[in-house]
This record gives sequence, structure tokens and C-alpha cells, in this order.
Amino acid sequence: QVQLVESGGASVEPGGSLRLSCVASGITFSTYDCRWYRQAPGKEPGFELVAEIESGGKTNYADSVRGRFLISRDNAESTVYLQMNNLKSEDTAIYYCKVFRRVAFSKDYWGRGTPVTVSS
Repeated sequence: QVQLVESGGASVEPGGSLRLSCVASGITFSTYDCRWYRQAPGKEPGFELVAEIESGGKTNYADSVRGRFLISRDNAESTVYLQMNNLKSEDTAIYYCKVFRRVAFSKDYWGRGTPVTVSS
């Protein structure tokens, strides 16, 4: 059974930092690409892609977080991280991780999310 478990969400003041973790089980983690998404309260339904790290280590970021967030992975621990620095109120959201493979008929797997609140 595949499971993704996020953690690390909290309430912080603007300018603060958090590190989110997503631990995967039931898959060969190193063969999967990983993404962090977020869903902000009060906004249109849908998920904003925040950051991505491919199985080979290539990363990509949304313009809104580039230079502030850092995605990384530890294949030995089957974990993907999202280091978030200089947090802003607009970063308030539930953050979800997803793992997937860019091959036909491969299933995507999602975690249940971890909430981040940035407020003074």
C-alpha cells in the first residue's frame, strides 16, 4: 500500500521559515518525480504547483516562490523536503506532496496535506 505523509506545517510570522517533509512508503521512491502543491483558503478550487524535483534531481519552482523555497530529496529516506524561507502571508495554504512517474499508465500518489499559516 502506497502512503505519503506530510509534516512540518505550522503557524509562523511573516519572514519566518519552515521545512516541510513528505515521507513515502510502498514505492521505489528514487524512480518517482516529486511535486509540492498548495491550496490557499478562499481562492478558486485547484492546486498551485509550488516546486518540483525530478528523479534525477532537476528542480523547478513557481515564480511566486523562486529564491525563497528550496525543494530537495533524500532517496535513502524516501523523503522529499520543502524548505520555505522569508514566508509571506500569501504563502498561507495547505501544502500537498505528489509523486508520479512520466510513463504511460503510471499512477500518481498524493499525501493528505499539511497546513501552513503565515500571520502576524
